[in-house]
Amino acid sequence: MVLSRRGSGSITLASGQTLALHHRTHDEEDLPHATKKTMADHLRKYESIFTLTPQRMRMIVEAFKETLEAGLAKPDQVVPMIPTFVFGFPTGKEVGDYLAVDLGGTNLRVCLVSVQGEGKFEITQTKYRLTEEQKQDDGQKLFDFCAECLKTFVDSNLADEESGLKLPPGETLPLGFTFSYPCSQNKIDHGELIRWTKGFGAPNTEGRDVAEMFRKSLAKYELPVTLTALINDTTGTLIASSYVNPKTKIACIFGTGCNAAYMEHVKDIPKIKNLGIDDDVDMAINCEWGAFDSFEHEHLPRTKYDAIVDDTSNKPGEQAFEVTASSLHSILVVSADRTLFFICELIDEGVLFLGQNTYKLENPYVFDTAFLSLMESDPTEELLMIIGIFSHFFAVETTLAERQFFRALAMLIGRRAARLSACGIAAIVSKMGYLDEGCLVGADGSLYNVCVFSPSHKGVL
Repeated sequence: MVLSRRGSGSITLASGQTLALHHRTHDEEDLPHATKKTMADHLRKYESIFTLTPQRMRMIVEAFKETLEAGLAKPDQVVPMIPTFVFGFPTGKEVGDYLAVDLGGTNLRVCLVSVQGEGKFEITQTKYRLTEEQKQDDGQKLFDFCAECLKTFVDSNLADEESGLKLPPGETLPLGFTFSYPCSQNKIDHGELIRWTKGFGAPNTEGRDVAEMFRKSLAKYELPVTLTALINDTTGTLIASSYVNPKTKIACIFGTGCNAAYMEHVKDIPKIKNLGIDDDVDMAINCEWGAFDSFEHEHLPRTKYDAIVDDTSNKPGEQAFEVTASSLHSILVVSADRTLFFICELIDEGVLFLGQNTYKLENPYVFDTAFLSLMESDPTEELLMIIGIFSHFFAVETTLAERQFFRALAMLIGRRAARLSACGIAAIVSKMGYLDEGCLVGADGSLYNVCVFSPSHKGVL
């Protein structure tokens, strides 16, 4: 039967959906439910599976360090450690106006950045949504779209009614192109796409110089710009974070993908010795560390739930660290869907939601990532947000013991993701000898900023 409700407020999710919060007006015993002891027993089982001990973390850090060294020594390694040809950190004294185009996994961003020195800057930006069709259309058409959006932005932000562009005749603005996909580079303003990731599949692009393709599109729209740099988003985060705070030595992205970048001594990058670069300078390295422990699966914890998520990913076996730690797979899909796997497992075992229709819980990807943060951060004694999630989206009733279990489960999964991410950071810190002097880590990405890393998870990370 349908239990009556009394509304207690609402919250709007990132997806735009409104979640109503309720509490019960009928006795919780109207439907059969698991006991508090039963839920506690199952939680202990999952804690034993998903708790990452300090000893295990130290082993992962050491394996990570060895993998990073291998990527610096030879090309074509699992973690490729891509040289970016970005030399050294900013001084903080840089000034000027610069354009930037950022082709991400979901949006195209166009920015005008006014760098003012002393770590200060102003930014004007516009986002343009990418359609799934554009991601699969011909590569040159994709770059034409980027150039078209840049022209729209320039016409809107750099023009006045009388004289048109504010630039003197013949002058151009420097343009940086943030291209968040693995590229092989031998100079800063060129890059050959190794492979598409993040759901892109635009043909006639892999193996080609994407900077040159973009220049062709810029010329088509007669834009007053000069493409001066092609960089990865993680490298961009490293340089931008260091400009704001010089203590920043490492940068991480937790978004559609997960990755890290840091500044390496050229003398410690054996695979580029033949280029004759001065050993005394430093170069930013784009780790592309999402592939750590791929194929062999020797170092990361791998439960049956990890294996299920990996097997159903678009590249099974290839992005082990992303799948296990964070990113689109682990946070957007894995963390939410691991929670759903557990719930469905307990439904099948006859523990949860007896006598209730659970069909809405049995479809893949129905457990919104925002639910995890809402479940963990629910401040009410009765855990009203969790009541709202399960009643509004899945039409099932819960007891307080069940809701406490769901919240503990969300915290457990998020904590493991944060600890694994910290292992990667610790590997770089240890390798570079930053432990004694200390350093800051710049972090960016939609998941770090918005979706899943609640304040407590950020603290664990």
